Amino acid sequence: MAGWNADTAAGPLGAGTVTLVEGSSFCISAANGDIRPDLPHGVFHLDTRIISRWELTVNGQPIEALAAETREPYRALFAGRVPRPDGYADSPLLVERLREVGAGILEEITVRNYSKRPAECRILLTAEADFADLFEVKEARITREWTETRVPEGDSLEIRGKWEGIRKSVVIRAEGAGAGARALGFTVKIPPSGSWSTRVSVVPMDGAVPGVGGARKPFTHPTRGELSPSDRRREEWVAKIPRLQVGNRSIERTLRRSYEDLGALRIQDPDHPSRVVVAAGAPWFMTLFGRDSLWASEMALPVDPSLALGTLRTLADRQGTVVDTTSEEEPGKILHEVRLDVSSGLALGGKSAYYGSVDATPLFVTVLGSVSRWGFAKDVISELLPNADRALDWIRDYGDRDGDGFVEYGRPNQHGLINQGWKDSWDGINFADGTIAEPPLALCEVQAYVHGAYMARAWMAYDDGDLTLAAELRERADRLKQKFNEDFWLPDKGYYAVALDKDKRPVDACASNMGHCLWYGLVDEDKAPLVVERLMSPEMFSGWGVRTLASDMGAYNPASYHNGSVWPHDNALIAAGLLRYGFVEEAQRIATALFEAAEFSGGRLPELFCGFAREQFREPVPYPTACSPQAWAATTPIQLITGLMRYDAHISLGGVWLDPVLPESYGDLHISNAPMGSGRITIDVVGSSAQVQGLPEGLALHRAQRPWITELVERAELRRPEPGL
Repeated sequence: MAGWNADTAAGPLGAGTVTLVEGSSFCISAANGDIRPDLPHGVFHLDTRIISRWELTVNGQPIEALAAETREPYRALFAGRVPRPDGYADSPLLVERLREVGAGILEEITVRNYSKRPAECRILLTAEADFADLFEVKEARITREWTETRVPEGDSLEIRGKWEGIRKSVVIRAEGAGAGARALGFTVKIPPSGSWSTRVSVVPMDGAVPGVGGARKPFTHPTRGELSPSDRRREEWVAKIPRLQVGNRSIERTLRRSYEDLGALRIQDPDHPSRVVVAAGAPWFMTLFGRDSLWASEMALPVDPSLALGTLRTLADRQGTVVDTTSEEEPGKILHEVRLDVSSGLALGGKSAYYGSVDATPLFVTVLGSVSRWGFAKDVISELLPNADRALDWIRDYGDRDGDGFVEYGRPNQHGLINQGWKDSWDGINFADGTIAEPPLALCEVQAYVHGAYMARAWMAYDDGDLTLAAELRERADRLKQKFNEDFWLPDKGYYAVALDKDKRPVDACASNMGHCLWYGLVDEDKAPLVVERLMSPEMFSGWGVRTLASDMGAYNPASYHNGSVWPHDNALIAAGLLRYGFVEEAQRIATALFEAAEFSGGRLPELFCGFAREQFREPVPYPTACSPQAWAATTPIQLITGLMRYDAHISLGGVWLDPVLPESYGDLHISNAPMGSGRITIDVVGSSAQVQGLPEGLALHRAQRPWITELVERAELRRPEPGL
């Protein structure tokens, strides 16, 4: 049951862990390339561990790691050496392993002999497959035992498993090997200054045995000089996304890494293979998450708007239709998480989807509003409007549990998430003294998302000519904003409560959540300076970003998941909110800190890092079990740059807005092949000036910040004819 519960912690992966990811497959291994069964390592495909042990030995010796270099998110090169049996330090035998992840793995193993004598080698590759569910591995609690059958034949070994009528199989093939029941082996003589190599593939099967479900499309090595399926997929991705040049090379490297990671995190809707959505993150969340996928695709709109559309369509197909207290499904509700394999049966009574998220439903509507601005055909948006309206019905009928005007959450069973906002750890919402707040809880940022949903749907209604619905939604948004600023504001502290608890008491911890309220315009203008002052205070701003919880709060812990850590995506949304309210220098400070933090991790921002002050540690302190790559974090640099460019589109208004406030240290910016409506444009930013080439017909460039939906609705309302005229 803990499968759905993020309150449980992932086990340590071990030092030097290398994670590779491609779509819904990923591989976690040690620095020498081995997969150890005593750690949460493995090759995973569709939420199942298809390889649980993968150990290479030469003459009985394990490989000593020298280096591991990730070439692409799905490919890495490992270098190691074979320890000498006589105890001398330097070994003449070096080993290279070039590994690629796809629907399984491909691995090229090379042993080089740097001595002047031939080397006789017994090379053994030991393999095991436990077919464990992803959650079992993550939590180090393997509960199911599969009946195993091993079938060696020639140069291949097939491992078959059966559990309660479910059958699985994986085929391992190594060129030139002799296959035994436990390993594939080679006996070779490597000449002086020579080398030996082989290629190995691991392919999962759809059925347990031939004739039961059949094999998947083969995942085989390309011939020499040909691209692999992953390389071809990457090339297609690179061809459709913007190309960029940044004066600051470090920032350019971070943005390119973001593009690479976002491309690797794309997965297909199994029911509609042409739809591509964004998985939440590796290693444990390579699946569709409502909140995560929506946020990531929203921030990636300037790179590939189709990701957001694919995410919306896939979530719409799985929108709740019934009340189910086990999975927490409700009519109109948007899911929290989808799982593809046996985990669904283990987790929630056979359901493949879990709906325990309070924010995915309003975010669905806000993202649809954003997508509607980026130039998709009117009928494409219209087909999703019924889903948006059902989401709004959920807000009214189920989200607002007690009719007080705020959306709350409280789990209906003992197995779901205790906390159901983005800070979903069990202790993530607490009072200033550290006392944990008891649900039902109304989170401050969720009210902002609801306000944003009302305004987004109101604008789409105005755009569609439905003035009555638009006026009604605008009135709802206005009432919510007024009530929020009355009930959540803490005048003696100068910031907003993070939540209202079960007794409607303001939960008075100073947390980053209120920064999201800036982005959606829920904060009263007179309160914004005080909120910004608190967000940028030494207690909140670590030097690397805004902490999730202020350091003077009772529950503060810089090495916790949600009580003092720094999350890049959280900061990207806060920076966007700061820009909305005109706090440019503060937004620049956050963006620059995050880009500088990325320098210490090869240009890749992790899911989160610890909240220690920059004065205490000169590098960001990693959080031990942070996902990397992770969708939110991968799209954070994109959001930061486009936010500081103040770049946005509203195709139905015939406009592209661009009013850059990039810091001087970022240098000039050149972007080509950027999607815009029916065409592709080129953008050049030099200082505060910007030029755009290739705008599609009917679009005009506005050198100003885009008006927010609230302003657009106000303008449309002013143009609305009086009744009877």
